[in-house]
Amino acid sequence: MTRNETSEAGGPDGAPRVTIVLPCYNEQAHVVREVERICAAMDASGYTYELLAVDDASTDGTLDRLREAEPRFPHMAVIAFGHNGGAGTVRRIGTQRARGEIVVWTDADMTYPNERIPELVALLDADPSTDQVVGARNREAGTHRFLRVPAKWAVRKLAERLTNSAIPDLNSGLRAFRRSVSLPYLRLLPPGFSCVTTITLAFLSNQHRVAYLPIDYAKREGRSKFHFVRDAYRYILQVVRMVMYFNPLKVLMPPALWLVGIGAVKFLFDQVRNPLYIPNNTVMLLTTGLIVGSVALLADLIVRSRNGA
Repeated sequence: MTRNETSEAGGPDGAPRVTIVLPCYNEQAHVVREVERICAAMDASGYTYELLAVDDASTDGTLDRLREAEPRFPHMAVIAFGHNGGAGTVRRIGTQRARGEIVVWTDADMTYPNERIPELVALLDADPSTDQVVGARNREAGTHRFLRVPAKWAVRKLAERLTNSAIPDLNSGLRAFRRSVSLPYLRLLPPGFSCVTTITLAFLSNQHRVAYLPIDYAKREGRSKFHFVRDAYRYILQVVRMVMYFNPLKVLMPPALWLVGIGAVKFLFDQVRNPLYIPNNTVMLLTTGLIVGSVALLADLIVRSRNGA
């Protein structure tokens, strides 16, 4: 099926081909401009679409701006949350409510080139073997840049090693993916910013092909909701948690083998220096390594049993 045929046909029962989930929290100064940019690009693309603009209990006039603009955009539906749930909650609920076969996540802060959303969708249409396309940023333009760049690089390299995959951008907020593939993983999404990391790792850990499209990244408008210490900690924790969830041996077995190996070498050294005497620290090294290795094997057994159920 060609792009135009797909666009005209839409989904089953007249459903749109694409659903765009747009979390909005305190974006009153520019949220309408973002909606205009997204709708203009999608209208020109020929894809049938719906835009779910979700106000996450904003404390400014964001919801009012969206309500005022709603009549101008027939493909936009405004959803208002009663309390703040976080970007991850918005994206999870938006994806669950989506009628499109392809779901797009992006932000409303003018940082991502949302006029390029049709390009991400086109890449999915062109290659049925690709399940997700991520807009890979060519530079970091957020707050705390000199802290974020090295921290994100280190975490990204950890994720690449744990997933055996090249990951140009682990936590980009702009991506398109097949809704049917994402459904089993939505329950794993945390409420905060690390939801984008989670969906990337979930796909990679389960052998779903992820492609990357280089994009520019602009300085955000309005105030950033990112807190370096708190969100960086959650970011690192989520990487380890997701790999543990799908492949615990990748996380636990290397330190277990290192501990056993160091303990064995120290045991031989102790026996040469003082035969028939085993120091407590040698026993601790060997015992800890064996315990961690046993936990790794048990966790792997649980994962395999769960996946086979």
